Amino acid sequence: MRIGAGLALIAIGAILKFAVHPQNTNGFDVGTAGLILMIVGAVGLLVSVIWTSTRRRTDVVRTGAPGTARTTYLTPNDPAY
Repeated sequence: MRIGAGLALIAIGAILKFAVHPQNTNGFDVGTAGLILMIVGAVGLLVSVIWTSTRRRTDVVRTGAPGTARTTYLTPNDPAY
């Protein structure tokens, strides 16, 4: 689940919880379903943000004359980055 999906689940859950007031739903509580969607969206959003922030970004910059195999790897902790 990505950040957009988490935000969408939170929004849909909030709409079901606070804006929808159905008349006849035997055995199904729309407010509870909305609350569950908001919780799942929040957990998914949290996991997605943690996963995105812990990913390591590595850029590969090829330098030198054509045909040589010289490659420089730059990471965010590298002062040349």
